[in-house]
Amino acid sequence: MRRATRRRKVTVMPAPADRLVIALAQIPSIVGDIEGNLARLRAARAEAAGFGADLVLAPELYLSGYPPEDLVLKPVFQEACRAACETLARETGDGGPAVLVGLPWAEKGALYNAAALLEGGRIAAVRFKVDLPNYGVFDEKRVFRPGPDPGPFVLRGVRIGAPICEDIWAPGPVECIAETGGEILLVPNASPYERDKLALRQNIARARVAESGLPLIYLNQAGGQDELVFDGASFVVNADGAPACQLPAFRALVARTLWTREATGWRCVEGPIAAVETGDEADYSACVAGLRDYVDSNRFPGVVLGLSGGIDSALCAAMAVDALGPERVQAVMLPYRFTAEISLRDAAACAQALGLRYEVTPIAAAVEGVEQALAAMFAGRPRDITEENLQSRARGLILMSISNKFGPMVVTTGNKSEMSVGYATLYGDMNGGFNPIKDLYKMEVFRLAELRNRWKPVGARGPDGIVIPPAIIARPPSAELRDDQKDEDSLPPYPILDAILLRLVEKDMRVADIVAEGYDSETVRKVERLLYLAEYKRRQSAPGVKVGPKNFGRDRRYPIVNRFRDSGAPVQAPDAKIAPTSALGLGERFED
Repeated sequence: MRRATRRRKVTVMPAPADRLVIALAQIPSIVGDIEGNLARLRAARAEAAGFGADLVLAPELYLSGYPPEDLVLKPVFQEACRAACETLARETGDGGPAVLVGLPWAEKGALYNAAALLEGGRIAAVRFKVDLPNYGVFDEKRVFRPGPDPGPFVLRGVRIGAPICEDIWAPGPVECIAETGGEILLVPNASPYERDKLALRQNIARARVAESGLPLIYLNQAGGQDELVFDGASFVVNADGAPACQLPAFRALVARTLWTREATGWRCVEGPIAAVETGDEADYSACVAGLRDYVDSNRFPGVVLGLSGGIDSALCAAMAVDALGPERVQAVMLPYRFTAEISLRDAAACAQALGLRYEVTPIAAAVEGVEQALAAMFAGRPRDITEENLQSRARGLILMSISNKFGPMVVTTGNKSEMSVGYATLYGDMNGGFNPIKDLYKMEVFRLAELRNRWKPVGARGPDGIVIPPAIIARPPSAELRDDQKDEDSLPPYPILDAILLRLVEKDMRVADIVAEGYDSETVRKVERLLYLAEYKRRQSAPGVKVGPKNFGRDRRYPIVNRFRDSGAPVQAPDAKIAPTSALGLGERFED
């Protein structure tokens, strides 16, 4: 009798693909809007399926939104993100594109910044971020644990590496992927805008490509989240270092890239090439995008702002109209007896040029009513800055009342120069929900106002042409809180002030080194003192768009109570040994 033999089951691996279509989902995400983020990613996947994509690449921590900050520590939030990931994973069983998506991933008591491959109705692979940034605006070490070096995963027979954002800023993770057989690098990012940062990203990417010999997709999120603006500007670099694709900045889209396997490896042979704004154009676009997304994400019907006839409020009005459209922007001129006739004319001309709703509401009754209420208490004391500030506070009160009654968010309009030295009134001109020019120095405000009169961002909702009257740009800045007042009565000329602030704030230079560059010693020390003293005001200021390398808030965190001052003299190490603690007089009072 012939004995039956058991057949051995043989798993047949599919032949590796020689062609891939990878969709770049440069789309916005809102922190905590898990269902909304999932819906946006579903729509992107459907669009990608329409052009035959094999894979959709989504940004870093897309399902949770970035940066989730301490929200990500809540177990219920982690569970909601995982549930959304599993839901989308099941949907990939429809035979459509796979998805590589970022989310927080809890495992064995640890929380990771992860990228999950969703394919064939399941979560097919998960990779964890290795290098957690903990500088500037980033606090990832506070909430996440670093993962192990990531090996590649397999999609359509292709070995794909997925280093996450910071993982390409040093060689290690990419080196591991290359050594374990990786063929293509897909890098999901949530990289905030900062002036001139795109060139830095591209240089980093090219360095990793040169070291590994692998082509790289750099996919960045688009859209604003609180102070941060994610500018998109995603790109592809082939293994030979040649650029193969460049997506636009500050715009959401789903882009098709075509890849083919060649004798030397994978190559991107098709992808869009878009122009990307740089310099002042990029700064202006970032301010508009940040304001638009803050207003829309918080579901305000529109905005209201005081239009004074000065350059700061005029630029903010232009940005608001470009962001939201003139129908959602209300401007209010709030004159008092020190308001010059030219200010009234210029504010009206600016409002007309922008096509926004404009009203004039005199504040004399409000100011004089408060003065009368305080008359007995202030009797016998001379008028001073207190009475000047009543004007600013009356304006702030009126704008906030309009906001309370009708719902628009108040846009506050102070620039970085003023906020650096405290040239602003708490509960007055500092009132507001968001400030689009918070990270722009005064001279940058002038430049961007001139720029907007000759250029408009793609997609801006404001009119073409001159929208800020040239008379506003030409006029010496003034708070108009007393007769013939000019900012330079209290501050150094703005070109000098901004140059000193740039060195103190962005570059952390010593007073002596700034003086050595030719700046007046007394002026530098005065500006430094004002910078420190104004910290308490900045802590109470509205959030605003980050534009430069060191914004107030996330980037630069200083104590309010701070008696340190840089005298400008060289600091010399003591020759004597340090005395015991009890002899140092650590409890003694010291002065500025």
